[in-house]
Amino acid sequence: MWRSYVASDYTPKDELVRRINGLKEKMTAAGIAFSVIMQNADLFYLSGTIQKGVMVIPLDGEPLLFVERSLERVKAETPLEVTPVKSDKEIAGILKQKGLLKGNGGMELDVVPVSVFERFKRLIEFDQFVDVAPLIRELRIIKDPFELEQVRKSGRIISRIFEKAKDVVSEGTREIDIDAELVAEGRRYGHQGFLRMRGFNQEMMNLYVTAGLSSGVPSHEDVPIAGLGLTAAIAQGSSLKPVERGVPVVVDYGGGYNGYVTDETRVYVVGEMKERFKKGYEVAREIVEDVTAFGREGVDCTEIFTRAHNLVRGAHLEEHFMGYGEGQVPFIGHGLGLEINELPVITARHKRVLKEGMVFAFEPKFIFPGEGSVGIEVDFIVHRDRLERVVDFPIAPVYV
Repeated sequence: MWRSYVASDYTPKDELVRRINGLKEKMTAAGIAFSVIMQNADLFYLSGTIQKGVMVIPLDGEPLLFVERSLERVKAETPLEVTPVKSDKEIAGILKQKGLLKGNGGMELDVVPVSVFERFKRLIEFDQFVDVAPLIRELRIIKDPFELEQVRKSGRIISRIFEKAKDVVSEGTREIDIDAELVAEGRRYGHQGFLRMRGFNQEMMNLYVTAGLSSGVPSHEDVPIAGLGLTAAIAQGSSLKPVERGVPVVVDYGGGYNGYVTDETRVYVVGEMKERFKKGYEVAREIVEDVTAFGREGVDCTEIFTRAHNLVRGAHLEEHFMGYGEGQVPFIGHGLGLEINELPVITARHKRVLKEGMVFAFEPKFIFPGEGSVGIEVDFIVHRDRLERVVDFPIAPVYV
């Protein structure tokens, strides 16, 4: 009965089977006999659930989804066969009984804590493990039709937020008050509540509202605009800074639906935008329009970066592009999916050819320290002959 209160769809079995078989193909090429999946995003991708448990995928035979709790939810969320266990000690016995502990095992060594890794090895009395995370990340880079539909639904939440921001941004209003209104609006329209980001100490708000100088303060986060936040314990996000007339308010919102993340940015201005920021916005717009026109399957990500940087150099704005001083970041785009920092990464040195089914955020931004920032971020789905915009809200500055 409770399923009727869940907003999103469950992952179809044929999609899960395709993903599992895709991982098996990569495991075969890498010489991995079985993989142990523990991390939530990967577990959801391969099983359709994140209830407490472990998934073991052997090259030969069906996957084993061990679940400690909640069994009732698991059976509703995944079409795969479930093996109930009371503790991970039972998992060790079953794996030994089935003779699966041979060859090289794979684990997500980029994210599994050392203490968890060492304990699991002791439990199963097996220590021949290699990192399976690169294989999973490569598999996840191409989205299947079900995933693309979740991405589009996530994008529709962003459109609603940008529309709502027209009524919320006003002179003298604090960043945090705008933030509160927009976060509430997103939740009402089905936002899942938070975003996942892969990596140690990688934390991400789903909304950043920065109004002027707060957008130019360097951060520990690997982003061009992180904001001041409310405390040194978090050190990112919206602050108590009020909106000023003529100074851009940067609204960077991460949509989240059924696990899938989108990420776009728009600029709002009370009155007329100050001249200081107009040139930066126009270059950002030109960069977005350029990639929209030439981007498609077969284009190398380094070419996208080079074309963008050529436009920046032509405008003599290099020192303000994607940060300022120590706050500059080397990328202009990043992949999207179940995590906000997926592949591909669009930089000057990460050569990767776009393929149909990839999804990425593209974010030319300019930071003027002590004054403010301006920029645009749009999400694209790669097709054979074009790039599809995920969010239909216009990229022009919104004057309020």
